[in-house]
Amino acid sequence: MRPAATAVPFGDLTYGAANVGNLFRALTDDEAHAVLDAAWEAGIRSFDTAPHYGLGLSERRLGAFLRSKPRDEFVLSTKVGRLLRPNPAGAGDLDLENDFHVPADLRREWDLTSDGVRRSVEESLERLGLDRIDVLYLHDPERHSLRQGLDVAIPALAALRDEGVVTAVGVGSMTTEALVASAETGAVDLLMVAGRYTLAEQPAAIDVFPACERNGVGVVVASVFNSGLLAQDVPSREGRYEYGSVPDDVFERVSAIAAAAADVGVPLPQAALHYVSRHPLVRTVVIGASRPEQIRQNAERMAAPVPEELWDRLAAEGLVVS
Repeated sequence: MRPAATAVPFGDLTYGAANVGNLFRALTDDEAHAVLDAAWEAGIRSFDTAPHYGLGLSERRLGAFLRSKPRDEFVLSTKVGRLLRPNPAGAGDLDLENDFHVPADLRREWDLTSDGVRRSVEESLERLGLDRIDVLYLHDPERHSLRQGLDVAIPALAALRDEGVVTAVGVGSMTTEALVASAETGAVDLLMVAGRYTLAEQPAAIDVFPACERNGVGVVVASVFNSGLLAQDVPSREGRYEYGSVPDDVFERVSAIAAAAADVGVPLPQAALHYVSRHPLVRTVVIGASRPEQIRQNAERMAAPVPEELWDRLAAEGLVVS
């Protein structure tokens, strides 16, 4: 694995701060602080954010919280690719099209140029009020121009790393195509694999992980509950899956996994957290939460043991990639 990836002391869990950017529901500043405080009290020392999350609100709230902590005691990651610019046409509206309950007085402007990457870092640091970012990801390049992301933005990220501006760089995506192509550049240290390596489905294990192994790239796993399907002990057909309805084949597979986990006394969300953390490439698991109790519960789940027989059974039944 690349030295920059191993130099980042993530810890088992990373708090993904989209919720404190008012994802899905509005939080007050006090409520957002309580969530972040619960993460810190649970021992979490790695925090991930992005300009996209709440049009900068997540970065501002996270930065305000972390400024009260010793800088050498936490890992901070944010993302580039979208700049925030004034949006007079959005005055009086909310950013509900992107699921954030924040005023739409700013807009996202794609910019994967070298200058755009550097401006994004400068603007993120200003919102955060901190002196440095540890890990910098290119955010969803396939949604704008994967080719420009590979040819222009990733080299710009690598230059920032080589200059010592950040410790490690990577790409975050929900598509295996973008993740594989990013790993094969040989320039990134980490991939944030969102929703493509979970207890419900593991396409990244087939396509992305071999590319990571060839290029010494570490993996950060996000969206480990597949937007909610794996977050309950008993999966529901009405549950959220990839922000939509649950396909029949996925529901049947997850129901079988939940039954096998229950047979050995393991709740489905606990199994979901442990499964993704087992792979040797995985450096940390990103969890989101909009309430302090959710943070505490997931930290307890990660600390609880899972018997090896569960993984043996799931692999033998063809329910997961072994």
